[in-house]
Amino acid sequence: MKPDNETVREWGGKRYHSLNYFLRGKFGHKVFKISLDAGFTCPNRDGTLSTGGCLFCSAAGAGDFAGNRGDSISQQFAEVTATMHKKWHDGKYIAYFQAFTNTYAPVSVLRELYYKALQQPGVVGLAIATRPDCLNTQVLDLLEEIKAQTYMWVELGLQTIHKKTADYMNLHYNCNDFQMALNNLRSRNIPVVAHIILGLPGESHVEMHQTGEWLAKRSIQGLKIHLLHLMNNSQLALEYKNRPFHFLTQNEYVDMVIDCLEILSPDVVIHRLTGDSPRDLLVGPAWSLNKWETLNYIDQRLLERNTWQGKYYNTRITAL
Repeated sequence: MKPDNETVREWGGKRYHSLNYFLRGKFGHKVFKISLDAGFTCPNRDGTLSTGGCLFCSAAGAGDFAGNRGDSISQQFAEVTATMHKKWHDGKYIAYFQAFTNTYAPVSVLRELYYKALQQPGVVGLAIATRPDCLNTQVLDLLEEIKAQTYMWVELGLQTIHKKTADYMNLHYNCNDFQMALNNLRSRNIPVVAHIILGLPGESHVEMHQTGEWLAKRSIQGLKIHLLHLMNNSQLALEYKNRPFHFLTQNEYVDMVIDCLEILSPDVVIHRLTGDSPRDLLVGPAWSLNKWETLNYIDQRLLERNTWQGKYYNTRITAL
């Protein structure tokens, strides 16, 4: 371990490399993500792999805060940006294809939707969330084409490296599938943002940390750390009624997040440090409703532990 008197790393006053800091540095002003629902489904819902979906996934396919899928991309964009302008009056936009699996359609459909989003006023880039098993060669070609014209990243859900958890969560993919997708995207110089979930049923703190360690050794450019927040329109909520499991406490979650940040490369951009859900859908944990309190607590604990993102990156990763 490195000595405690090592120079503290900060990014705009934060002890982690935040997305806000990164985008301001890249574009010179505030940049917002505009969450869109393009009307896609998922092979884990349409019967190709399964019909139930991943157990933790909401009925909206993780797009609970996205636009209305019954509206066009242009309509959704206008409505979401209008809401953003009530709080921030100026900025540029990343069009974020969030709901369900956003590479799971014919390439002709994807091309039309992606380019329609890029044509919206103020858009400076594209973010596309998908599964590791939904990136065929034709889709990769399209993503590479778009990457040559604008700023773009692809979000891949890893969630966990542990097969027993992945099987229980009905993911129908594993860390080997994630690694293959990562290799294919990085070979085309496409930035990758990985997703993990802390607090999945049955996983110990050691197992959660192992997922963080595994990712810390991969060529990812961004990371989203999600808290398992259970929503009552998910399959996992039904499981919970029959077999309740432990929700992480706020203290447990915050310290687990910091444990992961410490071993992560300081170059990796942190896109998210907690998860939230609509208040009327939340089963638990109740403390997750106060997102800003949790983020402030993470800042506080980083100070209390005298630590920061990447503090142990070189020493821990080379030892693994």
